[in-house]
Amino acid sequence: MRTTVRLNEELLTAAKAHAARTGRTLTAILEDALRALLILESRKKTETVPELPTYGGGGVLPGVDLDNSADLLDIMEGTGAAP
Repeated sequence: MRTTVRLNEELLTAAKAHAARTGRTLTAILEDALRALLILESRKKTETVPELPTYGGGGVLPGVDLDNSADLLDIMEGTGAAP
């Protein structure tokens, strides 16, 4: 289908240069750009960040050093002295 589109001169020049470099037509470049934009826009609307559950309380017992893996392993295995 034929249509008229008014483009910024710099944008048109860059699109034509890209078309020439890639051996494609200006029409193909514009079609691909529009498709990519439409896909990106539709993804923005459908993608939502899931809400992750949070839990209060917990924490580390007094005297437990999270930087000491050997002591932590002992405590978890029940062979070490828990504070």
